[in-house]
Amino acid sequence: GHAHIAPASMYYAVFAALIVGTVLTVAAAKVDMGLLNNVVMLLIACTKATLVILYFMHVRWSSRLTWVVAMAGFFWLLLLFAVVGDYISRGWVPGTLR
Repeated sequence: GHAHIAPASMYYAVFAALIVGTVLTVAAAKVDMGLLNNVVMLLIACTKATLVILYFMHVRWSSRLTWVVAMAGFFWLLLLFAVVGDYISRGWVPGTLR
């Protein structure tokens, strides 16, 4: 097979989007949205991670097996957050921990 050669302008555009995402994360941290702060910042972080994976790691132009491995990584991260969230939240409601 042959490797995909991306134009430099694409890398500059993705880099600019990552910088904008960083600025948005800092702005979201300064605004009090209650519990929504974490959701907003995680959405921004996931968007930035997706850009890095797709363009800088060249997954966008890779084989389907690479896509499956990348999606499996995200699924594993989702499971990790679910397990850690369950572990951390135990005992928040009095009388439920046995």
